[in-house]
Amino acid sequence: MYINAQRARLLLVLLGFLIFFCFLFLKLIFLQLIKSGYFKKLASKQHLISIEIPAKRGNIYDRNLRELAISLNMNSIYAVPREIKDKEYVSDILVPILRLDKNFLLDRLSRDKGFIWLKRQVDDITAYKIKTLRIDYIDTIKEGKRFYPKGELASHVIGFVGTDNIGLEGIELSYDRYLRGRNGTKIINRDAKKREVVHLDYKFIPPLDGYNLVLTIDEMIQFFTERELDRIYKEARCKSVSVIVMDPTTGEILALANRPTFEPNSSKRYSVDGRRNRAITDMFEPGSVFKVVTASAALEENVVDLEESFFCENGEFGISNHTLHDHTPHGYLKFREVIEKSSNIGTVKVAMRLGQEKLYRYSKLYGIGTRTNIELPGEAGGFIRAHRLWSKLSIAAIPIGQEVAVTTLQLACLISTIANNGIFMKPMIIKKITDSNGETIKKLEPVALRRVICESTANKMKAILKGVVERGTGQKAKLDGFSSAGKTGTAQKVEPNGTYSHRRFVASFIGFAPVENPRIAIAVVIDEPYPFYYGGVVAAPLFQRIASDTLKYLKVEQKNIFVKKNQDLITLED
Repeated sequence: MYINAQRARLLLVLLGFLIFFCFLFLKLIFLQLIKSGYFKKLASKQHLISIEIPAKRGNIYDRNLRELAISLNMNSIYAVPREIKDKEYVSDILVPILRLDKNFLLDRLSRDKGFIWLKRQVDDITAYKIKTLRIDYIDTIKEGKRFYPKGELASHVIGFVGTDNIGLEGIELSYDRYLRGRNGTKIINRDAKKREVVHLDYKFIPPLDGYNLVLTIDEMIQFFTERELDRIYKEARCKSVSVIVMDPTTGEILALANRPTFEPNSSKRYSVDGRRNRAITDMFEPGSVFKVVTASAALEENVVDLEESFFCENGEFGISNHTLHDHTPHGYLKFREVIEKSSNIGTVKVAMRLGQEKLYRYSKLYGIGTRTNIELPGEAGGFIRAHRLWSKLSIAAIPIGQEVAVTTLQLACLISTIANNGIFMKPMIIKKITDSNGETIKKLEPVALRRVICESTANKMKAILKGVVERGTGQKAKLDGFSSAGKTGTAQKVEPNGTYSHRRFVASFIGFAPVENPRIAIAVVIDEPYPFYYGGVVAAPLFQRIASDTLKYLKVEQKNIFVKKNQDLITLED
């Protein structure tokens, strides 16, 4: 009996041990297999800290490698919130140094994260103060801050970035994927006492710096342009002004500027209106500069001759219950004189002979109503209705630049096509992309999109537009030492009630120089100048000053000019 009881107790103890070991075995399986992922993550949180290493954003240069946008190494303050115990105490210490709201800091420090920014791109003094505090899990790291050494110069082309170095406007936005690069990662291993084990870096992915951009912009030509824009913006008391300077043979944009403008180093202080790139985003009725389209189309289709005369009705012409006026009454004018003196009536008579289908077709060939797809964000395409939708009055409006909308860029392409012997070039703003060693990654070549008119027609248009400057409405665009050609425009703006205004105008001038071998084409658009509003009065002189300085800078050979006086008449001869 005693032996049986002892045996029973022994079996009971063995059974207890068996159950205990089975429990331990099952627990091990549960921890090692089922919950292994959870504990790995927990261990990583305790022993590993992941720190992002920002990549250096690529620089932006002008065509001669002058710096327009660079990245400076600045200190940024970060924290490891989940490791900070006394968050209230730490935030009290940091508030006066970082000059941040305490509630903001507490919110950042209370997040269950292994890395978080407290303040980015601080000065060296602030970074030094943080270092000397020696607060666990609060430290500094170097990252790039965008800096624009030329200030406002070419700001609408370059654009700007946000605090996180992501492009928000201009080239910074459209080429952000090239400029940004790829951030690196450093994961630090720590011991049981939370000390960094320097020689046991768990993982390191080096940052990949962004590519550099070389623009087609020339800093000096951009400077000449913006200097003159500042002057006319004040003198004409206008709402805005935009200018584009282009190489007509390649489509390269040498300068693009607007007023009002902004300073990209402090872009937040400026309104959206000031940051808008009006040269490519704003559409307007072009007025008489559109007569270049009408005239060249008529010549190309052989429906008119240079010396053919048109009766301009002494300033008033009735068409479809509407009276068309010239700003100055004219009788008979030769075709070239119709354009030189900018006769609306003469131009409409030519257009009626050409026909609306052909006028529409040439308008589209010149890019009206179509985006150029320039490498800048926000481009508008302009507007022109299909010819089958034109009203009875459209043939009297569209040939003189009404019922149609364009951008400054489209006007620059239009006049460049004439200067380039009838070939439409795609406008370019990027010349090439290079890496941090200066090696070319991608080179952008000029692209000829289409032939709009033949070379013979282009030469006839050059002669006509030269006459506009020498004898017609664009005489204030004459250059000393260089020949020039162009067309003036004065367009009435549309009032809210749908009628044309008699007090608000858009003044414009498009031209190129020298006529014999065009090196530059310029489009000038001034919105609501006052008190003078004619394109030949306010826009042509702006062309003259920019073109004169630019041609001298480019070292274009000047003409040999002799002045011959005959009584009161002074003429210039080659």
